[in-house]
Amino acid sequence: MGTRRTTLPGVGTQYDFTTEDGQHISVVVHKDGRRFIGFYDRDDPDACLLSVPLSPDEATALAHLIDTAPIDAVRTDGIDLVTEHIPVTSKSPYAGRPLADTRARTRTGASIVAVLRRTTATPSPGPDFRLSIGDTLVVVGTREGVDALAEIIAGG
Repeated sequence: MGTRRTTLPGVGTQYDFTTEDGQHISVVVHKDGRRFIGFYDRDDPDACLLSVPLSPDEATALAHLIDTAPIDAVRTDGIDLVTEHIPVTSKSPYAGRPLADTRARTRTGASIVAVLRRTTATPSPGPDFRLSIGDTLVVVGTREGVDALAEIIAGG
């Protein structure tokens, strides 16, 4: 599978790929974070049959569902550690706030080891790092700690 990248001036970037089965699919990434997935006619590669718009939160959720390589648990001296990706959605009480406000490690024992934002990654973000809607937190901890942190970030 090869992916072709095309810059769309004033809009964003379009990524096209063809599956092993011959289905042409494209993803248009707008500068404001919106995504559109397009499905094309096999007989007419220029005919888009369906376009599905996704908000940044929806795109993140879909990406997690599609990912075929979930990160497995890591065994360390009898303690099962897991690594998870936790999205910061528009419902999170921490969107727009510094990472320190989560008090993640103190409250759950889980650590936020990186923050993924659109095309960048921030490893070991400091307490002043300000979270944004659409960010994905890379978290390491026990299953219980990571689940508790996911609930805190989600606003539960």
